[in-house]
Amino acid sequence: MLENIHSSADLKRLSLDQLKVLADEMRDVIVRQVASKGGHLASSLGTVELTLALHVVYDTPEDKLVWDTGHQAYAHKLVTGRYKDFHTLKQFGGLSGFLKREESPYDAFGAGHATTSLSAALGMAAARTQLGRKNNVVGIIGDGSMTGGMAYEAMNNAGEIDEKIVFILNDNKMSISKNVGAISKYLNRILTNPTYNKFKDEVWDFAGKLPQGKNLQKLVSRADQGLKRMFMPGGLFEDLGIRYFGPVDGHNLEGLIEILSAVKELPGPNLIHVVTTKGYGWEKSEKDAIKWHASNPFDIESGKLKAAPAATPGLTKVFGEAITELARKDKRIIGITGAMPEGCGLNIMAAALPERVYDVGIAEEYAVTFAAGAACDGLKPVVAIYSTFLQRAYDQIVHDVAIQHLNVTFVLDRAGLVGLDGPTHHGAMDLSYLGMIPGMVILAPSDEKELRNLLHTALEYNDGPIAVRYPRGNALAPDEHLPFETLPIGLPKVVEDGEDVLILAVGPMLAYARKAAETLRAEGHRPTVVDVRTVKPLNARAYDELFARHRAVLTAEDNVLHGGYGTTIALLLNELGRGDMPLKHVSLPDEFVTHGEVPVLHRILGMDAEGIHKKAVELLNQVSPARI
Repeated sequence: MLENIHSSADLKRLSLDQLKVLADEMRDVIVRQVASKGGHLASSLGTVELTLALHVVYDTPEDKLVWDTGHQAYAHKLVTGRYKDFHTLKQFGGLSGFLKREESPYDAFGAGHATTSLSAALGMAAARTQLGRKNNVVGIIGDGSMTGGMAYEAMNNAGEIDEKIVFILNDNKMSISKNVGAISKYLNRILTNPTYNKFKDEVWDFAGKLPQGKNLQKLVSRADQGLKRMFMPGGLFEDLGIRYFGPVDGHNLEGLIEILSAVKELPGPNLIHVVTTKGYGWEKSEKDAIKWHASNPFDIESGKLKAAPAATPGLTKVFGEAITELARKDKRIIGITGAMPEGCGLNIMAAALPERVYDVGIAEEYAVTFAAGAACDGLKPVVAIYSTFLQRAYDQIVHDVAIQHLNVTFVLDRAGLVGLDGPTHHGAMDLSYLGMIPGMVILAPSDEKELRNLLHTALEYNDGPIAVRYPRGNALAPDEHLPFETLPIGLPKVVEDGEDVLILAVGPMLAYARKAAETLRAEGHRPTVVDVRTVKPLNARAYDELFARHRAVLTAEDNVLHGGYGTTIALLLNELGRGDMPLKHVSLPDEFVTHGEVPVLHRILGMDAEGIHKKAVELLNQVSPARI
């Protein structure tokens, strides 16, 4: 059936039974696609019926559906003209794994980060009113995203500006990991207290059957606020001026269509609380939604990954084991993350030292200021957040940590390109946005051994904020828990000595640099390869000594050039009176890089060993024969 579905108009022509058959087909396609190529699985399986109901009731794309995050929207892609290209999902040159305005008019708002949908939807509702349009706007948000402050800022404003809008709270009791916090508990109390909804429905139906029924129903409506106080735990949404409906079974297609159709006509802000099961419709993901939130290619029957397990541990695991080891020795160390203990490796510490790990939900701003408060009173907080997600807490890093010169350690997983998740998830700017903060120290390990040692070094540091950033990927060597070593901050490490071109490599770029140097040596050149280790601050004397005995300089980093390590070296050369020294850079371009396998992207961008070699040869050709 999917090959004949291109728009909401096509869905409206189907019967309820046909829609149910289509739902099964959509789940099968999603499971098979993720099994073949990898991707986000459980979230999209849980929203199939909701997606169908929304497109049946609303006239998209004129009516706007604003999805939060986007990894729950695979079903949305399938029914909006992208079924034939669905096999290219998350592949280089193919469909994005998230929503993307350039990809389809049905993608009203692009997002790869959580808690954006309600704010964006309200902006669209305001635009509709200002421009005199009549379209509907729906914002869909997961309960995991309800831990983020932006959701409450939007709801607070929704009650104030009173735009006609529908919020869908997709409640599956999960974000990526299990939900945490008081809001999750509040929603669970609603789910386990159906008394109010049952009572309200019975009174409403009864009143409608009596003489003067419409007038009685109006009285019931006015009394609704008091009823909520009697039978519901809190009435949070009503207190904010948002009418609440639910909870509603998110897998009952007929019921969803009915309530969406009814609420669609109501004025003002309205919220429908839809209860879904993450991973619904596929037994394995229903049983373990955390495991199947996202997956590499796997065998559908067994659930086993198709690729053999890596011979070396993931760097995330290396970090998790290292911080656990260090925390056992120092009771002041605590771990803080935002709804991603598994993604950031703090689940390892949480299993060993549960009272010392704080999962604050999707609330990066809060996580950083929470860490600042803990640091004020003597703890050693380690804030473990993906590079791209830490962007959301930038003011807190500056205002709450750096200005107060607090000893907070930031550990940035997924630095550099992350691959198939694309531009919303690439850690492309952390060297720049952290580097401009006064007093911030930035460390970039090139392998798992240095990751352990630089984490240890960071926790020994007591002179303000410090960051350790590392890429997504596996260790280069088998797991070795060698004794920790404190490394000197600011000093570069020469790993291969030469005398013509100086190659300064940041973090994982070192492996490419060494391969490029091998080729250069085979061609008769004498390159020096340096493991930068410290991106900020730089020891000017040590660098000046390196510059003095080389003829040209090449920097290599997995960060945008502007504000990154390369521009720092350019400034340093000028400060040292060496501004005429030939200099080139290998870095991410001044653009948002698309999704694709990391080695493919590096090759296309000229950031791999071949790209470094090419730039080095250009530099050497630039140097006059007299200097060579």
